[in-house]
Amino acid sequence: MLLPISEPKLPAIWQADALARLMPGETVLAVLELDLDARLQFARGLLLLTPRRLLACSPDQSWQEWPLAASLTLRHSDHAGVGSLELVDASGRLAHWRYTLSQNLAALRLISEFERHIEALLTGQPPATPEEEVCATCKAPLPPGEDECPICARELHEAPSTWTLFRLWRFAKPYRWQLISGFALMTGATAATLVPPYLTMPLMDKVLIPYQNGQPINTALEIKLLAGLFGAALLSWLLGWAKTYILALVSERISADLRTTTYEHLIKLSLEYFGGKRTGDLMARIGSESDRISVFLSLHALDFITDVLMIAMTTAILFSINHWLAIVTLLPLPLIMWMIHTVRDRLRTGFEKIDRVWGEVTNILADTIPGIRVVKAFAQEKRETQRFREANAHNLAVNDKINKTWSLFSPSVTLLTEIGLLVVWAFGIWQVSHNDITVGVLVAFLAYIGRFYTRLDSMSRIVSVTQKAAAGAKRIFDILDHVSSVPEPTKPVPLPSVQGSIQMRDIGFRYGNRSVIRNLSLDIKPGEMIGLVGHSGSGKSTLVNLICRFYDVSEGAIMIDGVDIRSVAIADFRRNIGLVLQEPFLFFGTIAENIAYGKPEATRAEIIAAARAAHAHEFILRLPQGYDSIVGERGQGLSGGERQRVSIARALLIDPAILIMDEATSAVDTETEKEIQRALDNLVQGRTTIAIAHRLSTLRKADRLVVMDRGQIVEVGNHDELMAAEGAYWRLYQAQLRNAEQNLLEGGEA
Repeated sequence: MLLPISEPKLPAIWQADALARLMPGETVLAVLELDLDARLQFARGLLLLTPRRLLACSPDQSWQEWPLAASLTLRHSDHAGVGSLELVDASGRLAHWRYTLSQNLAALRLISEFERHIEALLTGQPPATPEEEVCATCKAPLPPGEDECPICARELHEAPSTWTLFRLWRFAKPYRWQLISGFALMTGATAATLVPPYLTMPLMDKVLIPYQNGQPINTALEIKLLAGLFGAALLSWLLGWAKTYILALVSERISADLRTTTYEHLIKLSLEYFGGKRTGDLMARIGSESDRISVFLSLHALDFITDVLMIAMTTAILFSINHWLAIVTLLPLPLIMWMIHTVRDRLRTGFEKIDRVWGEVTNILADTIPGIRVVKAFAQEKRETQRFREANAHNLAVNDKINKTWSLFSPSVTLLTEIGLLVVWAFGIWQVSHNDITVGVLVAFLAYIGRFYTRLDSMSRIVSVTQKAAAGAKRIFDILDHVSSVPEPTKPVPLPSVQGSIQMRDIGFRYGNRSVIRNLSLDIKPGEMIGLVGHSGSGKSTLVNLICRFYDVSEGAIMIDGVDIRSVAIADFRRNIGLVLQEPFLFFGTIAENIAYGKPEATRAEIIAAARAAHAHEFILRLPQGYDSIVGERGQGLSGGERQRVSIARALLIDPAILIMDEATSAVDTETEKEIQRALDNLVQGRTTIAIAHRLSTLRKADRLVVMDRGQIVEVGNHDELMAAEGAYWRLYQAQLRNAEQNLLEGGEA
């Protein structure tokens, strides 16, 4: 949808000063609030664009202006969370401004308006009236060049609808015949429970009342009626047991399928999704939410259907006995239904909020339990306890609010049913006194009414669990509805034996509005070792993530042996990549299981061979159970160097054609680094290797070094060539030498 761009609003703090500087009839086209100074300290500044000029106010409140001219250009860049604007002309740079990326959208708008008016000066034509795209849902303006709304793209906390539960049919469909059988048994069991009150009419009118009037008891009729009561009770029990057993089995299988499907979908989502989610929240969704749905399906849904059947059948029987009494019985029903509708609207928002608040509690547990060593190291037990206490108090407050509504609703329904029962008693006694009905009819009616009102009260209570289940289903379907930003190809191209050549063609990548990789091209030959170097934030790890296809490039293409990696099945592609990370992650289990993680079918001989090549065999044998020794969660039972060598063995075992090492030796001491380096020397042989390292000395053996800065390649060559060039690599190397010398001096003085 396109709408005319509205005139931007001036910030209140600048409004009077800025308006005083505008000429008569001069309008503001774009506004950019600057929040950094030249030293990258937080400070206030302002850029204004009008049809005639560009005005700037510096943090010291001094103003500058530049009349718009065809020779002017605005250059935009961003790096490590800082945006930059340069105003240049033929003579060079005129001004330079910096800002945090929270202001990037305003900066892009200012650049767009600036370029539109400069183009008008070049062509001699008046600038066209601009239009901007807005989101069709929330009407918020879209960022320039973007087709996704930054507001609607986030997960919205909208109230769950009860209709969400009907989406569970896709999981129930495979068990439809069991469900039909269970429903038939339920109908039969419900009908059987309605037989006893009907038999009480002849028992009262033809056996007990005649006996009170002096007549002998009709023994044959009595036995017949009592046998009917016993038979109905036995049949009801048998059918009820069968339907409960069948439907409970089905509900558990539906819940298990729901958990499995959700986990399968979750595990296939890209890293981008996990970057915005908390572990505790995802665990709660797959665990407790699916359990809640299982309980709802196996117990409460059955009760609800039974209640509906009971009420419908009871209503039909009541009208068949006496329609006036039936009408009186149904008098409270409209009021109860209105109350159910009103309370449901309040509960459905409340329970969804309860789920989110409970997620806060589980998030703290998921943070502190794995990070307990850090908590204790910094003596932050009290702080974490206070965090948990506050989250728990928030959870309690939200639950209290819901319970306040529910505590009023449930007794109110009970009160209405009791009043309805009294009305029926009164009206029934009046009809008996006028000989319109018999005592037996009234007793049977009261028995049916007891069942009717009990089921009505039960139906009102089901509102609570239904809304809880709907809230849980919504949170699960929020995962299932999320589409991965790294999709599987519709028609995967088979990947032959990988040789290991990598080609990057003009690739680009953005995190939201922040450009991380720009117009990068690089060819890597099979078996070549490439070292990626550069300052923190230069894009090295992002480039590695793109090669592994943890993210997809925004522009250009990455090819393996000439095949675009986006056209290959993700699993087929990643089987050819070995990854050694700075912080190796080990799973709870044995050493052997961790080494064989990428190749579960590996023999013990293959595992030992990989461990030997990784220089891990010796320390493994020193463990109590050797390769069968259990390592704690995340490898807590091993040192950092030992964990790293196990991860190298894990990479060696799958024999990858491409090896990626991300700071594999940065977190260990010098002696351990030498041990790991020997293991890495075995690992890189015959493989295309891409290595990231802050210690430039560890990359001496690389065939080529690729120097990156601000998402671009600035230099390529071996160590000697780059040192001779005295460029970006030389400056990095000299800086590291100075740091090393300074550390030695400080150590000597100590």
